[in-house]
Amino acid sequence: MPFDLSLSFLAPIVLLLAALPLFARPGKRPGALPRLSEAAALVAFGLTIGGLVEAILGQAEGIAAGSGLFAVGLRADLVAATMACLVGFIGWIVMRYSRTYLDGEEREGLFHALMLATLAAVLVFAQAASLTTLAIATFLVGLTLRKLLLFYPERREAHRAATKFAIVWHFGDVALVAAAGILALTYGTTDLAALAASVTAQGIDLAATTAIACIVIAAGLKTAAFPVHGWLTEVMEAPTPVSALLHAGIINSGGVLLIANAELVQSSSGAMAALVMLGGFTALFGAAVMLTQSAVKTALAWSTVSQMGFMLLQCGLGLWTLALLHIVAHSLYKAHAFLSSGGAVEDVASIRRPGPVAPADLGAVLKSFGLAILLYGGIAFAFTALFGPKSAQALALGTILIFGVAYLVAQGLADRAPMELTKRTAMASLATAIAYFAFHVLSEAAWGPLLPAAPVPGDLEWALIVVAVVSFGVVAFAQALFPQWAHHPSTAGLRVHLANGLYMNALLDRAIGGFRTTRSN
Repeated sequence: MPFDLSLSFLAPIVLLLAALPLFARPGKRPGALPRLSEAAALVAFGLTIGGLVEAILGQAEGIAAGSGLFAVGLRADLVAATMACLVGFIGWIVMRYSRTYLDGEEREGLFHALMLATLAAVLVFAQAASLTTLAIATFLVGLTLRKLLLFYPERREAHRAATKFAIVWHFGDVALVAAAGILALTYGTTDLAALAASVTAQGIDLAATTAIACIVIAAGLKTAAFPVHGWLTEVMEAPTPVSALLHAGIINSGGVLLIANAELVQSSSGAMAALVMLGGFTALFGAAVMLTQSAVKTALAWSTVSQMGFMLLQCGLGLWTLALLHIVAHSLYKAHAFLSSGGAVEDVASIRRPGPVAPADLGAVLKSFGLAILLYGGIAFAFTALFGPKSAQALALGTILIFGVAYLVAQGLADRAPMELTKRTAMASLATAIAYFAFHVLSEAAWGPLLPAAPVPGDLEWALIVVAVVSFGVVAFAQALFPQWAHHPSTAGLRVHLANGLYMNALLDRAIGGFRTTRSN
């Protein structure tokens, strides 16, 4: 049994040791223990940095124990080390913020203890070397996070959100356990590396396909994909540090699960197609609803729904390195967004604008899309000449991103747009296109050797690529023209429906009794 211990494996132990005295003093202002929790998080972050350095230098291996369904362990490759370092950094920032944010709360000590325990479980999940370890870690995350969501137990909305979270999250756990059991019976192990090797050598049968479907279902449930997204938009009754940890770290669990099982998932074309369809629709749906929200934190929650859908789309296209990069970037952005949400209105109001918002007409929008695509094509050609050809999936994903750039360009090409706005949008478009390909090259260099390359698209894959590109293009085009039809009477009704998420959340509300009222005699 290999036992070259990575420093990052010690991080969960440090966090759990620091949580013990806080569990013993769960009340208000437990002395210096909140500072201890922050220090423990900082030490854990330092250990994950050490683990990342070891992974880069190739000086650490994973640990493993057990066999078959009971195979457990942690891995120390660069993918796992990157995720552990990300979790360590987010955890330290959140715990530092929590020390002052929760000062004086009645259950301050318990809050810090639960946060540290949750971080420890997430760190184990990020470094898990088997499906069994993944299932155990994600179950523990669900238990501790539910208690954090009920930090204010007197709030009825908190109970409803926590119940919905528990139902969706633990159904995902059941799916993951089912996948582990089926794969253990089929291949004799749940070790991720052994499963990847077995699938490569033997292929997949009906049982393995069923297990892969369970993994995809678990990933969809844990990323709050449509139509079970409602719980993620209703957890704002918990303290802000909980929202930051959830949206910046825990919600990425589905993506981490898929990336850890990339070889296995990519062996099933049906699973990849399901991820493209589910992820693409969730991304569009979440983005549309986000634009109708007036509350900052609620808009951020819908943004997370959309971003997680886009990450599932990347996995379905086989762009595993870009999906991993997306997780890193989204985590850093969303942690900052939630922790700074209190001053968001003032920050936006203080931004110096180059002039009034210029609504673009049809001609400006058509020109913007044409220019953005030409710009993208030129940069794609340059990067292909310098670094080699790109897959069809990578080019398609870049096209989808450039549609968002086209919306910015349209503002700069409007007849009444000031010249400074035109310059800004042009520079933003150029920077976005260059950044996409540059980050793609860097992510491939860092994680490409550890993850499967995007598959050669067949007829099904081409059809899905075309549908995805056209769908995102149509939505971006309609959004760019929104000022032209925003005052139509039907728009007010559409806005109301979108603001309520097309009422899909009501189905889960009914399932758990969310609409029940006490009848009076």
